[in-house]
Amino acid sequence: MTENLIGIAASSGIAIGKAFLMIEPDLTITKSTVSNKEAEVTRFHDAVNAAKLELQKIRDRAEIDLGAENAAIFDAHLLVLSDPELIGTVEGKINDEAVNAEAALQETADTLVVMFEQLDNEYMRERAADIRDVTKRVIARLLGMEVPNIGLIDEEVIIISKDLAPSDTAQLNRAFAKGFTTDMGGRTSHSAIMARSLEIPAVVGTKNATSAIKQGDFIVVDGDNGEVIINPSKDVIDSYIGKRNQQEVEKQELLLLKNKQTITLDGIHVEVAANIGTPKDVESVLENGGEGVGLYRTEFLYMERDSLPTEEEQFQAYKQVLEQMDDKPVVVRTLDIGGDKQLPYLNLPEEMNPFLGFRAIRLCLEEQTIFRTQLRALLRASNFGNLKIMFPMIATLEEFREAKQLLLEEKEKLQQEGTLVSDHIEVGIMVEIPSTAVLADQFAKEVDFFSVGTNDLIQYTMAADRMNESVAYLYQPYHPAILRLVKMVIDAAHANGKWAGMCGEMAGDSIAIPLLIGLGLDEFSMSAPSMLKARNQINQLTQMEMKQLADKALSMQTSEQVKQYVKETLGV
Repeated sequence: MTENLIGIAASSGIAIGKAFLMIEPDLTITKSTVSNKEAEVTRFHDAVNAAKLELQKIRDRAEIDLGAENAAIFDAHLLVLSDPELIGTVEGKINDEAVNAEAALQETADTLVVMFEQLDNEYMRERAADIRDVTKRVIARLLGMEVPNIGLIDEEVIIISKDLAPSDTAQLNRAFAKGFTTDMGGRTSHSAIMARSLEIPAVVGTKNATSAIKQGDFIVVDGDNGEVIINPSKDVIDSYIGKRNQQEVEKQELLLLKNKQTITLDGIHVEVAANIGTPKDVESVLENGGEGVGLYRTEFLYMERDSLPTEEEQFQAYKQVLEQMDDKPVVVRTLDIGGDKQLPYLNLPEEMNPFLGFRAIRLCLEEQTIFRTQLRALLRASNFGNLKIMFPMIATLEEFREAKQLLLEEKEKLQQEGTLVSDHIEVGIMVEIPSTAVLADQFAKEVDFFSVGTNDLIQYTMAADRMNESVAYLYQPYHPAILRLVKMVIDAAHANGKWAGMCGEMAGDSIAIPLLIGLGLDEFSMSAPSMLKARNQINQLTQMEMKQLADKALSMQTSEQVKQYVKETLGV
């Protein structure tokens, strides 16, 4: 029976296909006595062998898609499954206590996890997480269930999940994952941002997609209007196929702008750049005519692995991006971990409000060894392109000064070692915290540039968790309060001869773009697939007229008033 779900339009486009549910199975076990111990040991070995085959497939796929370094975590998991102490202890429990295999494995694993977590050796402590993961996989086999793995999908499907972690979306293969929908999340959740980067249609925050959609249902994901249609009629499918084909035609027309500049009708040049997460993303930036990288999210170098990346690994990644961009500007954001992006191997404390807690620059200034390693890698890479360094989550001038001082110290050390470092690295900050926007006139005296991170700026200004679909209505980029904060930042930059960009999702929003042109924004950074559409729009605007539009919007009372005013004035 056809059913429609309404969610939040997270990534534009139309996806049509079979549903693949990414739901963790219930692995609750019941301890029981077995009469045939030999058969139970065999059942245990069969489950272990099945888990090994599955892990080998995941490992091989990860090496192809993510590289040998990121695939190494699965080598560790395979070693656990071949560990004679683990296997022998489980066999012993089955034979000595006549207990079922899943209970024997769980008790053995729990004992090993406690033992490893108490060791002083960091490498051995990390093995506890491997044991947990492997145990879950084998127990699922013993219970006749499967742990769904996004990296093993080998047919065209629509992913259905409660939520997708950044590490999950990083593994999505565009050849098979044609779209996704989630129960949770908002337009600026990281799964949504990654979907836009990968050009995968997505609808988030449906609240009940995982309960309403069954494995194998045929569905349509309308990423433009925030709708999910379950088991649609042939007429509905044909209609959406037509829409999808029309979008492809429009996309091909926009490609004609690939090698053009972004200039308003009255001759004002602005830069349209891209947000990226990995060196692989540069290909899409160049394909879509990017004038630079306005945000390189370096945290993805630290994810999908079980230890920190080395200085050399980071250097190679930064160097690759800078060389590929061929002297176009590349703004690299230093490590921004926390909030919804966690690194299990750092053993950070759980927090009541992680978005307001120990994250980004706060973590880096405390964990200086981690921070200095990244700064050294960036400085070493600076000779291979046009590098700009940006510190995230800056709340006070003292934080910026301390971060910059660490950068200068590492630069001096490298030069003393005889390493060449560029003397033309601009150092700026992300403006994500309202206090920073309000004090922008003081920051502008010391920073080289601002980049407004509207995803968090809106979250903090409106006091609305951007991961919570219940308050998603408060994600209001056109709200006069947000526009006034953005104006403060731009005006402060220009008054001090500096430039101001924006790397939040607002930068690629067709309603916001005219307002931002009117406010004088210099650089617009967005998901790569959005760039040509933004360029096409900006090329048809006049900054003088947009200034009048923005001035009037600043005096309005609500986000909806601003939105309707822009729509009626410009017909967007």
